Amino acid sequence: MAPVPTKPAAGRGLLRFLTCGSVDDGKSTLIGRLLYETQVVFDDHIDAVTRASRRHGTTGEDVDLALLVDGLEAEREQGITIDVAYRYFSTARRKFIVADTPGHEQYTRNMATGASNADLAVLLVDARKGVLTQTRRHAYIVHLLGIRNVVLAINKIDLVDFSQARFDQIVADFTAFAADLGFAGVVAIPLSARYGDNLTEPSPRTPWYDGPTLLGHLETVPVGQDMAALPFRMPVQWVNRPDLDFRGLSGTIAGGRLRAGDPVVVASSGQATTVARIVTADGDLAEADAGQAITLTFADEIDASRGDVIAAPGARPEVSDQFAAHIVWMNEAPLFPGRPYLLKAGTRTVTATVSEIKHRVDINNLSHLAAKELQLNEIGFCNLSLAAPIAFDPYEANRETGGFILIDRLSNATLGAGMISFGLRRATNIHWQALDVDKQARAVIKGQKPGILWFTGLSGAGKSTVANLVEKKLLAEGRHTYVLDGDNVRHGLNRDLGFTETDRIENIRRVAETAKLFVDAGLIVLVSFISPFRSERRMARDLVEAGEFIEIFVDTPIAECRKRDPKGLYAKADLGQIKNFTGIDSPYEAPENPEVRIDTTGRSPERSAEEVVDYLRARGLVA
Repeated sequence: MAPVPTKPAAGRGLLRFLTCGSVDDGKSTLIGRLLYETQVVFDDHIDAVTRASRRHGTTGEDVDLALLVDGLEAEREQGITIDVAYRYFSTARRKFIVADTPGHEQYTRNMATGASNADLAVLLVDARKGVLTQTRRHAYIVHLLGIRNVVLAINKIDLVDFSQARFDQIVADFTAFAADLGFAGVVAIPLSARYGDNLTEPSPRTPWYDGPTLLGHLETVPVGQDMAALPFRMPVQWVNRPDLDFRGLSGTIAGGRLRAGDPVVVASSGQATTVARIVTADGDLAEADAGQAITLTFADEIDASRGDVIAAPGARPEVSDQFAAHIVWMNEAPLFPGRPYLLKAGTRTVTATVSEIKHRVDINNLSHLAAKELQLNEIGFCNLSLAAPIAFDPYEANRETGGFILIDRLSNATLGAGMISFGLRRATNIHWQALDVDKQARAVIKGQKPGILWFTGLSGAGKSTVANLVEKKLLAEGRHTYVLDGDNVRHGLNRDLGFTETDRIENIRRVAETAKLFVDAGLIVLVSFISPFRSERRMARDLVEAGEFIEIFVDTPIAECRKRDPKGLYAKADLGQIKNFTGIDSPYEAPENPEVRIDTTGRSPERSAEEVVDYLRARGLVA
């Protein structure tokens, strides 16, 4: 068995670093060689890798040390890294956690995950290929995620005959690209991860290189932000109430240092108090630093719960419902402005939309390009609008309180990662005006309950016809109504919008906000739109109170809609005269659980309208 390393000495410090770069640059081999050279690999593991090398190895008769890291069977079979692999090792001088991240473009999101808590990045470049687009993408993400120390590991130097000229050219190319990224230091090292050149010992085959070895640099580089020196921040994870006699707020300190008796405030409300106790499972503490999980009790009763941030009163975080941020998009479905997502920042989750994409970053030259959407692995600078204010710091000031993720509201999948730059000033200039007459008063005088009847279905399904008949029946009963029809609205409010997916999302967003105003006016508003996407219909539902949104799916088969084709639109779409037509070259996402489902095939519009009104009576929306 290989010698077991001695127990790490106390106080040596910890370095978290990641390896990144383009595919097949040798990241896994590099880490495997580091693990092997630092003697943290047991003999039985080496034996297993030796056997696996015969099946999946790429190094001929040699042991393929990359397989020490590529643990997934799919990775070994493809010879690539898919997931983020974390490995732990130590030397006499320092402890290390290394994240081996994927090189393939489609796994950029995994790379961003590995970089999110790293102090240093080892950016690998194949000496034969030089700086590639994926190299630039990873370098830019490293910059965005606040990593200021970079090792430019020019690997496979043996395959270019240990050429100093080739090494110098790659260093010059990368230096020119990274000049504006603000790295504190870039150390370039010529390496052969396969054979160990300049990894732990200087290589005699690069006599022209007089810099540090990779391990030597990792052992000595000063890195890491002193989180305890930052202003105090603690996002509240939960209200700790084990019995009637104890109430505390629990969370992990995201920055700063706190002592019993210190003054603090709830960032969102400004409520001030002092810390009475710092409670842990091992007893009370006199003080606590960043990274510690604690429970706080206070001298006064304060109104705070999960998602609030407890902060130092003299250095409070910004609180706003609008801010600008860089977003790394990680989903195959594009990011569209106006589409609602869930935004999770710390322990707070709110509904959010990208209100504007200011620009997309061209990874090759860092120029800013106009964009109406963000595709997979693209990076954009965006304005975001939130359903409720949150407390935050700029990401460069505090990663913990300045970062967020965007989540799909239906699948709960993570779609993107964001780094907050600054709050939008206009958000602090707008306040709600208190009104004495409210929705309930307006509805009472009309003798009805307000709500939205949202008719959705394919073109030609009969939405407008049924909605029109429903309004006539309600009007005959003395109800106060209004119809928002898809075609009619595009003659005025939405006349500037086309039929791209981005425009369709904005079309529904405007209509939903307008319908909300009608509900606030005490009306029953009938909305007749194709509204093809579940996400936007969900957004419209969430704008009003529970029970005020009724989704009516006019579930007419597309064959019947084609047969009717009252406006000749299907015929034009088939001829290619209309682009992005729902059901032809643009999808329709049918409702999964509509309140009312009607099929107008073989049923008169009159009967369908009566079915809707019957449902409204059953729900008590109309008497």
